[in-house]
Amino acid sequence: MDATASTPSASRAPRPISLVDDHQLVGLALVTALGASTDLKLVGAFPTVDALLRKQVRPGLVLLDLRLADGSSPAANVRRIREAGGDVLVFTSGEDAYLVREALHADVLGLLRKSTPVEVMIHAIGRAALGQPVVTSEWAHAVESDPQLSSAALSPQESRVLQLFADGARSQRVAEELHITVGTLEDYIRRIRTKYAKVGRPAPTKVDLYKRAVEDGLLPAPGRE
Repeated sequence: MDATASTPSASRAPRPISLVDDHQLVGLALVTALGASTDLKLVGAFPTVDALLRKQVRPGLVLLDLRLADGSSPAANVRRIREAGGDVLVFTSGEDAYLVREALHADVLGLLRKSTPVEVMIHAIGRAALGQPVVTSEWAHAVESDPQLSSAALSPQESRVLQLFADGARSQRVAEELHITVGTLEDYIRRIRTKYAKVGRPAPTKVDLYKRAVEDGLLPAPGRE
């Protein structure tokens, strides 16, 4: 799964996009970049998460800068946006590795650098606006260099299940390929989720399972296929 692999589907409208960044020029540049897409529209730019949540009761997709003038924590900002019903795509210059890792330990769809080429950026934001993960090479590098990335110690069969299931295959197809029943497959998925939760890397959704699979090298990061 690559940030450049797909654009918003006509069968499912992308959610509104907001920016939380305290540099006004970033908002203006993003409006210009998204102007090349007929499907994506920036509906608001805010200097803080407080300002965003005062204006929008239920945010859609939020592009979140990590370093804000109010000194707020990236993890706390992500949590507040998620509790309000929004999804988060980290939108950063990426100069602070600690802040990047803090954000990626939170429940985000991925990480996008502000220096990303416009065409790639539009594709990535389009995926995120549909609730799909955005796993870039920068995201993969950040998790690979994270000393807190504890092993879930999956068995070979659990690793194979995760590899197939997280890559987007339907349950019936995965079960057939592994010569097991769908019920047995669901048992494997429950055990995999339990193992990740025990080491502080929860994976309650299929998007989370995909991210764990990339982190553990079971699926390739973009550019490494």
